[in-house]
Amino acid sequence: MKTIKRKINIIKERKIKKNFNNFFEWIKGAELIELKSCNTKEDPVRSELDNVFRRSYGRKIYGVKYKKTIFAIMCFGFTNKIPKTIKELDLMTRDAYLESAQRDQKIGKIAIAYTVWSKKKGGGKLIVKEVFKMIKKSNHLNRLITLSPLTEMARNFHLKNGAIELQVNEKTQNFEYKI
Repeated sequence: MKTIKRKINIIKERKIKKNFNNFFEWIKGAELIELKSCNTKEDPVRSELDNVFRRSYGRKIYGVKYKKTIFAIMCFGFTNKIPKTIKELDLMTRDAYLESAQRDQKIGKIAIAYTVWSKKKGGGKLIVKEVFKMIKKSNHLNRLITLSPLTEMARNFHLKNGAIELQVNEKTQNFEYKI
């Protein structure tokens, strides 16, 4: 009887370990890619912003892809100042874009992440990590700042992932990931 219980426990442990490994296996094979569009209705933070906004004036959409499936999305604008609102982000990305046309085509010095969401556990943290690596490799971006909603969830997410709180605004908050 003891032998049977022991064997059952061993089988259960193996099954749990296998399920746990499979749960996070996708993270190892995931890659950061630039997207032409995203389903804006899935965006829990800024669903009111369409794909035209997300891709205009040098703004970009990035996703973490694994086996043809996108598991997390982050949208960026590139500026030379830190915006406090989406309206300021819009104006600052336009300015940085127009300035770059007269210079070296490198838009802004600050990457502003204005929305991030994940479809699978671990995706949010992974996309922050991958984007951080990408920005670190760039030769013109020197800061990664967020334009986050004024929620405890956003605050906890960024602080847990290594950001520091820069400022709290009327309707948003800014965090910085040190490059």
